[in-house]
Amino acid sequence: MRLAVLLTALALPAGAQQATLQTALPDTAFPTDFGGAYALTDHHGRTRTQADPDGNLQLIFFGYASCEAICTVALPIMSEMGEALAKQGIPVTPLVVTVDPERDTVDTMGPALAEFAPGLTGLTGSEADLAAMRDLFHVERQALFVDPAGSTVYAHGSHIFVMDGEGGFLTLLPPILSTERMVEIVAGYAAG
Repeated sequence: MRLAVLLTALALPAGAQQATLQTALPDTAFPTDFGGAYALTDHHGRTRTQADPDGNLQLIFFGYASCEAICTVALPIMSEMGEALAKQGIPVTPLVVTVDPERDTVDTMGPALAEFAPGLTGLTGSEADLAAMRDLFHVERQALFVDPAGSTVYAHGSHIFVMDGEGGFLTLLPPILSTERMVEIVAGYAAG
């Protein structure tokens, strides 16, 4: 980030260069306001909030428990990450927040996740509660079409949010990173 500021500064006139170089940098390389207080229901019927009950780092993804698109890539990756981190002695809690509470219910999320993404916990709730959580993470959901079975198909975010045990934002992981690199990044936060 400092290099980007320096390169930008070099393209400016002398007076502007000095002002740019003296500008205070943010405390974090990724300033943002992702996350906040929420209360949803997990696929076991228990209330979950932003604080992990065991104080573990949390991986949060917004999607479907059963999906035929990006979720079938992201959710198994989260499952693999959880296993790889556990082998390093780093417990994490991978969470899937549904974008479709009509399809993903307390009864349907568990079996779907167990089938292709073991170790993940599904979160659902009312449409209003889920919309409020999407707002906290700046995740958009857009209805695309109704499939032949009569279910609405939604476009939704594809990043994995890494949160601390209290629900504070640490970073987000884009889906283009390898599983190994994502594990390395999360392990770095656990050590820090």
